[in-house]
Formats: sequence, C-alpha cells, structure tokens
Amino acid sequence: MAHILVAEDERDIRELINFTLMFAGHQVTQAANGAEALELALQIKPDLVMMDVRMPKMTGYEACRQMKLHDETRQIPVVFLSAKGQDEEVQTGLEAGAVAYILKPFAPEDLTRRIAEILSQNGLS
Repeated sequence: MAHILVAEDERDIRELINFTLMFAGHQVTQAANGAEALELALQIKPDLVMMDVRMPKMTGYEACRQMKLHDETRQIPVVFLSAKGQDEEVQTGLEAGAVAYILKPFAPEDLTRRIAEILSQNGLS
C-alpha cells in the first residue's frame, strides 16, 4: 500500500483520516500545518499528500505550490481537503497543482475509495 502524508491542523480530523487510511492498509505520516507538511514531504517523499486548505504557518495551497518547485516532490500527487467546495476554491487548488479535492465532512469508506482511485490513476495502487 501507499505511504500517505496527511496535513490537517484539526487533531480530531487528522486522527480520523490517519485511522481510516491505516485501516485500509496505508502507512501514514501526520503534519499539523503546511510548513511541517512541506518539510516532511521533502524528507520522506510520500506516495500521496492529503492537505487541508486552511492551516497555520502555511496554507495547503502555499505548501502545494512549494512542493511543485522541488524536483524530489514535484511528481507527488496532492489532494486537498476542505469544508468549502466553491468552484473558485477548487480551481485555486487545482491551479496550485492538486490532482483532486475532497470535501469535508466525508464518510471513512468514501475517503478510502477516493484515495484508492487517486492512487490508481497515478500508477501507485
């Protein structure tokens, strides 16, 4: 299975995602903000990054744009998590380099299915 970096500033949501992905057989590394996510992505080079849009220190958008500037993290698929699903938010996320956008709240089985689809589309299943 995949190594997934989860960046989410709300601990309860981060723990739910962590549990859901680990239950599905993935290895998970957690980050509490965008700056930590960027630092960890450069260190561990995960197969996929799931990032909340609004986080302290660096937004998900900023962290994603920074990842796309580094050769070692440029190809890593990024999935944004957000409670806001307005078209312009989704567009901003895709322009920053994300491959998908998952709206909160989500059911754990829906998250597992979407992540499996995204990994498959990126040749990582």
